[in-house]
Amino acid sequence: MQTELSNTLGVEHALFGFTPFPAVAAAITRAGGFGVLGAVRYTAPGELARDLDWMQDHTDGKPYGLDVVMPAKKIEGVTEADVEAMIPDSHRQYVADLLAKHQVPQLAEGEASGWRITGWMEQVARSQLDVAFDYPIKLLANALGSPPPDVIQRAHDHHILVAALAGSPRHARHHKDAGIDIVVAQGYEAGGHTGEIATMVLTPEVVRAVDPLPVLAAGGIGTGEQIAAGLALGAQGVWLGSIWLTTEEAELHSRRLTAKLLAAGPGDTVRSRALTGKPARQLRTEWTDAWDDPNGPGTLPMPLQGLLVAEANSRIQRYEIEPLLGTPVGQIVGRMNSERSVQAVFDDLTRGFERAIDRINRIAGRT
Repeated sequence: MQTELSNTLGVEHALFGFTPFPAVAAAITRAGGFGVLGAVRYTAPGELARDLDWMQDHTDGKPYGLDVVMPAKKIEGVTEADVEAMIPDSHRQYVADLLAKHQVPQLAEGEASGWRITGWMEQVARSQLDVAFDYPIKLLANALGSPPPDVIQRAHDHHILVAALAGSPRHARHHKDAGIDIVVAQGYEAGGHTGEIATMVLTPEVVRAVDPLPVLAAGGIGTGEQIAAGLALGAQGVWLGSIWLTTEEAELHSRRLTAKLLAAGPGDTVRSRALTGKPARQLRTEWTDAWDDPNGPGTLPMPLQGLLVAEANSRIQRYEIEPLLGTPVGQIVGRMNSERSVQAVFDDLTRGFERAIDRINRIAGRT
């Protein structure tokens, strides 16, 4: 699985693995792929520095990258408290009623409410980059489109390639015009924030739109055969996220959530605004059903929704309230039916890729 892009980055396989877990990202890199650590959950610079130190010690000198959530447009003078004040009392009451209905306990006194979706804010994302640029990362990816021009320039000054996710050819062309180096064509099947165009349709359209920039195919990919299909569509690699959630190295800290992922089929996800206010594919639960209920108040725009439900999600996860317990995940969840090491998943992907290439060669009469 070698392409011009993988050769440029110095990796054996053109397989990019996004994950919020350092142990998974490092294992992907050690296996011959390119691990990309998600930074959005880090609210303190010291926490990110700690995990990047760990990555340095556990990647055998091989390359890895960082994924941030940074808006292209700067919001001046707006604090988290300002945003909190915009949340209607009726929505707060709806959350309280949902939690009471399912008898979700309060967090213990003094226990932090966990991760809050603040990575969208200018100062948080920039503080993450101030840390990251002190490390030899080879790729900076942005999940909210093209980062601001000065960030792109700063990355290039550090000889770091910049990638951005796109859900349409229009988005992809914008990235090219902004000076992005790599476009990730993320299809409808993907976990997390995703658009409305399927990967099979989106990938060749984006390849055509941004030629000669390299494109990574993403969304619903979790087998070697699908990797081969992505490359056949013109991509120079693939971007995989969901498939790593049930690996042994993942730190979900919830056996019930892991069990739900292992039992889920491809039809058990839903594209809902319940998590952040933007459409994000996740496990369908009674929580997502409640927010999609036409009789409810509906979700708030990003970032209000994320701030509204942050503590509720922490309580649901802390006490593993099964009917409400979920996570962002793509339709490939139907293939995630056993816990395996990252290396075992990687080996399965490369074997499947070889099978696909052999099959195509036979069809073409080359063997």
